[in-house]
Amino acid sequence: MPETLKSKLKSLFPYFLFAIAVIGAYRIISEVRFVTGALSTLWGFVTPFFYGFLLAYIINIPFSGMQQLLGKARIKFIRQKKKLLSAVLTFVFFAGLLFLIVRLIVPYIIRSIYFFVENLPSYFDATLQYIEYVNNLELFDIYISAEVILNMLQGMFQNFTVEHLSSIVNALVSVPMVIFTIVLTFISSVYILVEKDKIKKFICRLLKVFAPARINDAVIKYASRLNRNFKRYIHVQTIDGCILGTLVTLELLLLRSPFALMLGIMLGILNYIPYFGSILGTVIAIIVVAFTQGPTVAAIAAVLLLVTQQIDGNIIQPKLMGGSFSLSPLLIIISITIGGATAGVLGMIAAIPTVAILRDILESIVAHYEQQKLEKHDGADKAEIRD
Repeated sequence: MPETLKSKLKSLFPYFLFAIAVIGAYRIISEVRFVTGALSTLWGFVTPFFYGFLLAYIINIPFSGMQQLLGKARIKFIRQKKKLLSAVLTFVFFAGLLFLIVRLIVPYIIRSIYFFVENLPSYFDATLQYIEYVNNLELFDIYISAEVILNMLQGMFQNFTVEHLSSIVNALVSVPMVIFTIVLTFISSVYILVEKDKIKKFICRLLKVFAPARINDAVIKYASRLNRNFKRYIHVQTIDGCILGTLVTLELLLLRSPFALMLGIMLGILNYIPYFGSILGTVIAIIVVAFTQGPTVAAIAAVLLLVTQQIDGNIIQPKLMGGSFSLSPLLIIISITIGGATAGVLGMIAAIPTVAILRDILESIVAHYEQQKLEKHDGADKAEIRD
């Protein structure tokens, strides 16, 4: 083939790729239902392995720490078998934690819900009496209609029974499939954890083969940093959630709330959702206290919980984070909103570590071009001096 023809074909190759992309985009747009159905089916197959990867990633955090700890042991056998021993100890720990949740925490939550439902009429009567008391005070000409509240609650329950009954039945019918997914998730997480080094080496080999050295180095650098960010974030939020949940439980116990432990556990779990999680948990806790113990106790609880939240947000969390995620509040809110809209709760949890690494990448790009511009400017100045 003549060299000129080869060069012409090479110059036309980007246009060929662009034409294929346009045709592909048109086909995807014209067959939206087919594409979404295919993606939904594919997601159904991939789901157990995706959650298996997430479970393996979470388990790998204590697993790596245990491996480093056993690697420093004086006994030679422990150092040689540190990987196997770390895996056994980690899975024993998680199995014990799961047993504790199923055996103690879940029955307690069920008893608390049963107790709440059993005493619901008395709580509701007390609320109506307080509404009547507030109406009699005639503060700022505010009148709260108890009938409106009753009708609203009745409508909520009616809508629930009509609209959500089918979804509850479908959920009950799909229980065997859920159990199968959980088992497959656990099995895949074990294999991913065992094969993690091989998977990592294979991905590095693929990058070396198909990506330029500069891109390869950048991907490895920022992937390692993102991994550290996620590990640190999960570690910090777990410790902070335990501290916040314990403090809230103790404060509500002092106020003699019958749901102190349940609300403390709820706040500790919601704390994984950055910024909004603890606020939402605090609001729910105050509403429950107001409904079960009256507005006076709720006001005291509100003060205690809000002070605790401020101490946690301004003292405890920054100390634990150590400046790793020094993002502006506006950027945090935007990232959590986008993450929640994109991937729900998982997106909200992953928002801060991901945005932190994207900020670092952007700063590196800006610094690179600033350096290039500075070097170009210095070169121009030197040329003018020589002239």
